[in-house]
Amino acid sequence: MADSGNNGAQTLRVSVKWQKKVFPEVEIDTSQTPYVFKCQLYDLTGVPPERQKIMVKGGLLKDDAEWATVGVKEGQRLMMMGTADEIVKAPEKGPVFVEDLPEEDQVVAVGHSAGLFNLGNTCYMNSTIQCLHSVPELKSALLEYSQSGRTNELDQTSHLLTVATKDLFSDLDKNVKPVAPMQFWMVLRKKFPQFGQLHNGSFMQQDAEECWTQLLYTLSQSLTSSSTSEKLSAVKRLFGIELASRVYCQESSEESTDVESTFALKCHISHEVNHLHEGLKHGLKSELEKNSPALGRSAVYLKESRISGLPRYLTIQFVRFFWKRESNQKAKILRKVDYPLELDIFDLCSDELKKKLEVPRQVLRDEEGKKLGLKPSDKSSSSKDNDVKMLDAEGSSNGSGEPSTGTSEEVVPSEKEMHLTGVYDLVAVLTHKGRSADSGHYVAWVKQDNGKWIEFDDDNPIPQRGEDIVKLSGGGDWHMAYICMYKARTTPM
Repeated sequence: MADSGNNGAQTLRVSVKWQKKVFPEVEIDTSQTPYVFKCQLYDLTGVPPERQKIMVKGGLLKDDAEWATVGVKEGQRLMMMGTADEIVKAPEKGPVFVEDLPEEDQVVAVGHSAGLFNLGNTCYMNSTIQCLHSVPELKSALLEYSQSGRTNELDQTSHLLTVATKDLFSDLDKNVKPVAPMQFWMVLRKKFPQFGQLHNGSFMQQDAEECWTQLLYTLSQSLTSSSTSEKLSAVKRLFGIELASRVYCQESSEESTDVESTFALKCHISHEVNHLHEGLKHGLKSELEKNSPALGRSAVYLKESRISGLPRYLTIQFVRFFWKRESNQKAKILRKVDYPLELDIFDLCSDELKKKLEVPRQVLRDEEGKKLGLKPSDKSSSSKDNDVKMLDAEGSSNGSGEPSTGTSEEVVPSEKEMHLTGVYDLVAVLTHKGRSADSGHYVAWVKQDNGKWIEFDDDNPIPQRGEDIVKLSGGGDWHMAYICMYKARTTPM
């Protein structure tokens, strides 16, 4: 008997005969396209979807066919033809080729992990996963997460989404062939129903920034570890940005301060903004209208923010989309906004944080100067000694005012700690091509451990040159940066 699912969908169970093998109880989700079913068969047989020939009533099963018209019934046996990807066998004595290695070793040899099959307008999800998958500390935190370790504070769907993320990251690391993120997509839609919206029977394109934000928020709730009396979130440690804000009213001279945390900075785009840095400055200033107790009426307040706590990985969203009433959709700002491979945000920090960053920044300059054959300044040596004494008295700090955490990056033989400097290096770019956030195409561009860049266009990883990555800055209909992720440049002290 077929099972009823969400959105009125049904699940059919069929058997599939391929060569001499029969795969029983293969599930078909009739709310999804036959291409998704072919991705499932790829996992079972190793036959890529484009090589699969599945016999149904009336001919071959097409990728975009409607299941209702195909006429597949519960318990039916389907015949599939197609050749699996072959691994070339090397001679007993001779050179070892990449194809002869175990798949996990092939990943190392190739220099990048697998691509992700598009399951029907899921490029927004695939590009988000590829960018976050590039963060080794996030992978480490996921590896430590127990499948049965759900706490009472965490809801079941958040737990399942965390487990699905952990499994998908593991699959990407083990494979060079494309991975079908079926389980992750299913749980993502269950946790956040907006990603399961249908239009004319097909899943709709979604906003990659919304997917990124929702996934990080969920992981911030689940990936916590008890440390003394407080719970530390691995996600907040890695991506959390602290902002100190001053809110004041020019009319009444009222003033207040506020501290908030976020996982991304906004780069606001206007006719004055030509560079990321300018857009970030605009993003840290805003106007809001609220009731003024002194005036007894609504008044305009100015809000100015400064960064008071830095993350290991700085996420920046280009605010390229706005709601256009005439077309009833998110329209896109195509303006070109340049962004650098190296980003220094020292001038966007609070005065207190700037003081903490001064010595690590000088140490970093001296280290980079040594590589160029320059002598370190005497000033930095003496101030470094004084600063270390100050840190010993106050308790160790990672440069953001937070306690240092035991990530692998910080463990060094000399027991020195890695300190943030306010300088960041670009490690991932999520781009969008098209005129609307809910249409077009999303792609991830990710820097690998070997320093090379890979464009992850769904299931197709393509090597790219580093100098071409900063050309994704907009100004036309080509791919343009929507989210940039920078990694902190740290120095031991």
